[in-house]
Amino acid sequence: MNYSENVPRKSINAIDRLTSLFSRLPGLGKKSAGRLVYHILDADPGYARSLGEELLAFHQAIKRCSRCGSYTESDPCAICSDVSREKVICVVERAQDVRVIEESKEFRGHFHVLGGVIAPLEGVNPENLAIGELIVRVRREEIQEVILAMNPTVEGDTTALYIQKVLKDTGVPVTRLASGLPVGGDLEYADRLTLSRSFRGRIQM
Repeated sequence: MNYSENVPRKSINAIDRLTSLFSRLPGLGKKSAGRLVYHILDADPGYARSLGEELLAFHQAIKRCSRCGSYTESDPCAICSDVSREKVICVVERAQDVRVIEESKEFRGHFHVLGGVIAPLEGVNPENLAIGELIVRVRREEIQEVILAMNPTVEGDTTALYIQKVLKDTGVPVTRLASGLPVGGDLEYADRLTLSRSFRGRIQM
C-alpha cells in the first residue's frame, strides 16, 4: 500500500507551510519547528484557535512607544509614564533589551531604543537609527546621565563612540556598561548578576 495515497496532499502542505513559517523564527531550525507544529496538532483545537487569534491581533495590540521606541500596548509606555524613575536614559539597540534590563532590577531610569547599530556595510547609518530623537530627549527632559548599553561588538563600539561625540555639546555625562559583558556577546543572553555588575561598574566615556 502506498502511504502517500492515503494522506491528503492538502494536510501535508499545511504542515510544511507552518513548519516553514516557524523555522524563520530566531533559534528554531526545521526540526524544532516541526516539533512545535506537531505539538499544536496534538493539542486541543481550542489552543490552536486561541494561538491563531492572538497572533492575528498581535500587531494591532502592540505598538512602538512614541517616546522611547520600546514595544507597548499603551503610548507612552508604562516606563516612560512613571514619574518616579530617575532622570537617566539607558540607550539600547533593540526593544527586547529593555525587558532584559528591567528584569535585572538594577536600573531605575528611562530607556531609548536605537533600532540597531551603525553598520555601513549593511546600509545602516546614523540617520537610520533613533539618534536624533535621543539628542532631543537629552536636551528636553533634563537628563542627568546617558548610559550606553550596546552589545560589546565592533558595531556596538562604533555606535557608542558616535553617540558620545554627538552628545558632547549637551554637557550630560555619557557612560558605558563595564566589565562582565564579554566581547562579541549579546545583552539579551546576559544573566542578572552580569548586568548588575555592568551597571555598577559603568565607566565615563
